[in-house]
Amino acid sequence: MKFFRLIEKAFRALLPSPLSIAILLTVVTFVIAFFTMQSDVTGMDRAWNLVTSWEQGLWGEPWLKFAFQMMLMLVLGHVLALTKPVDFLVSRVTQYCNSTATSAAIVTVLTVAVALFNWGLGLIFGAILARKVGEHAVRNNIPLNYPIIGAAGYSGLMVWHGGISGSAPIKAAEPGHIKEFMSGIYTPEQIAELPNRYSFSETIFGGMNLTAIVLLLVLLPLFMYWMGKRSEKAVSLPRIRSKEDAVSSDFGQESSENSEGAERIDASKWFAMGIGLLIVWYLVFRMIEAIPIVGFGFITPDFINLFLLGLGLLLHRSIRSFLKAVNDAIGGASGILIQFPLYFGILGIMKYSGLIGQISDFFSTHSSQTTFPIYTFLSSGLVNIFVPSGGGQWTIQGPIIIEAAANIGVSAPKAIMALAYGDQVTNMLQPFWALPLLGITGLKARDILPYTFALMLVGSIIFLTVLMIF
Repeated sequence: MKFFRLIEKAFRALLPSPLSIAILLTVVTFVIAFFTMQSDVTGMDRAWNLVTSWEQGLWGEPWLKFAFQMMLMLVLGHVLALTKPVDFLVSRVTQYCNSTATSAAIVTVLTVAVALFNWGLGLIFGAILARKVGEHAVRNNIPLNYPIIGAAGYSGLMVWHGGISGSAPIKAAEPGHIKEFMSGIYTPEQIAELPNRYSFSETIFGGMNLTAIVLLLVLLPLFMYWMGKRSEKAVSLPRIRSKEDAVSSDFGQESSENSEGAERIDASKWFAMGIGLLIVWYLVFRMIEAIPIVGFGFITPDFINLFLLGLGLLLHRSIRSFLKAVNDAIGGASGILIQFPLYFGILGIMKYSGLIGQISDFFSTHSSQTTFPIYTFLSSGLVNIFVPSGGGQWTIQGPIIIEAAANIGVSAPKAIMALAYGDQVTNMLQPFWALPLLGITGLKARDILPYTFALMLVGSIIFLTVLMIF
């Protein structure tokens, strides 16, 4: 335990807030670009050009769209986690959680499965499930190691980037994104030779990632069960003392009986459910029509967000309940709103200065087809410590791995998934995304860190194995 407390102290001592890190990274990138840029322009003119390229990246329209897509994905996933059906599922599952080992395995397998669908939903679902398991243990006098359950509820953040809401693969699957991504790095001739997209058939639903998903769904719950067996002693549950302290959902309870005039529309379950059902029906029809033609190429950020919107309206059963959930969820997206433009600005500096080409040349020189995916995985894990956002990391690191992979002869989809694996696995050390879970469960970072660190080691073995085999 002393080792993990040292890790927690190191994070607190060395890492300021994610926004401060983004600003510091901008300054560091600017300084490096200024002194390494190969150009005839010098002095103040060089600095001015770098500032201009930073501003252009900061407010680039394609990137602002990307930021908004990621914000919606988090918010709508959170909104879905606050529906009555999810609350009912969580309540039913807790009936089978009668020991630390069984509870840890159940929470892990469900959280991982949900996070593969949507990272925002998985994050909040895992937190609520862990809390409900704690409440169930208190009510029934079941000895429980609550921090292990909290770590199990956070396990979804170690698999999300390999799921259908993963930032790198869904952007790579968006028509035209790759060509636009490499604009300013490649020549027009090179861009013309790039594929228009890398579909989910090559990334998320490729053989390598499907193997990783199966291994995660089997091995992570078994590992948590084993850890639970070794830690059956009870650990006090913070802020869970009685039924009055329990987390409960009052979403979906509104009735139109006390509403007047146009307010009845907001409270009407038929209106919200009808709209939600129409959206879901339309998307299912689109999916059935598209699969025989483009496989899974129809899955884009816009498709996922529209599906989440339809499900949210359908399951909340009223506009009023839906908006109340949005109001509760919106705060979680503040980091994306503020930080993403700074990452886009860093990309602007790196493109203009040629830093992307220099870094990719370094990888090309010091890597082989075998080692490059491993280096990508390790470097991505390190970058995630400082850039706690899969979307922000794709913005900065994506062009580098695409160019380097092409130079070395490595499949771009494999390189994309190597980046995704590295990004997600060190979330088990990164406290930024754990904040909602810590708030819901009442735990502290140091409580769950020993167990999330162990999860990271198991996940790393799984990811490195599939990268080396395929």
